[in-house]
Amino acid sequence: MSHNKPRIVFTDLDGSLLDHHDYSFNEAKPVLDDLCQQDIPVIPTSSKTRSEIEALRQQLESQDPFIVENGAAVFIPENYFASAPVGTVCREGYWIKEFSSLRGHWLTLLAALESRFGGEFDSFYRLGPEVIASMTGLSLTAAKRANERDYSEPVQWLGSDPRKAEFISALRAQGANPLQGGRFLTVAGDCDKARALIWLRTVYEQALGTVQDIAIGDSGNDVAMLETSRCALVIKSPVHDFPRLERQANVSYSTGFGPAGWAEGVQQWLESTSAAKPLN
Repeated sequence: MSHNKPRIVFTDLDGSLLDHHDYSFNEAKPVLDDLCQQDIPVIPTSSKTRSEIEALRQQLESQDPFIVENGAAVFIPENYFASAPVGTVCREGYWIKEFSSLRGHWLTLLAALESRFGGEFDSFYRLGPEVIASMTGLSLTAAKRANERDYSEPVQWLGSDPRKAEFISALRAQGANPLQGGRFLTVAGDCDKARALIWLRTVYEQALGTVQDIAIGDSGNDVAMLETSRCALVIKSPVHDFPRLERQANVSYSTGFGPAGWAEGVQQWLESTSAAKPLN
């Protein structure tokens, strides 16, 4: 593996690199091509599943690592680095770093909460691909990929906000770390995009030396990684306000929505970091 520039892009997908409504990345394509030409890794960091991201990576012609299910696991193609990073398992062509228990654990937990919150929530497993497709606008094939989860379970909350707070507290009491995304509450372990980003950035730095990174996102489940990265780009959403960040340094807010805002912000970051020198 060769990286001529010590820069890395960690990006949310839905509402960021992908359009909120039609999931297209066309408006970002010229900047993606520029990143590829400069050998700058683009790391999908998403609530999406391995199956979903693998399909997208084919469209992007990407060979870079990726982070699934809100930071539940990092997938690194075998031999991407000189050796397998410490703490990974080798499976199906990947070195995998896992931060969460498997999906079955969370389904059991949700089933146990039915007695208290019955009728107030639905989950992907129970809804099935057809309903997921109608709710999200995904094709049936894409909805099936979205339901092929390894480490987490998305929940649609149907009750009131006060009851939702009680539900989240009950999940946390059982060791879950629920994260609210653009549409769904994802139930998983003590993991988030920030922990996965920090771990993978450390792996890169062991190979390359100090890197410059940018994290890109548009919603609440992106906040942790947006606070953690060295630079942050917050994407304007057509359906909700910018998520609130504590940081004020090295953060920018797009004027365009979705992939248009993504391209705008990444181009500015590329120009501002163009003085970065190769480390290898």
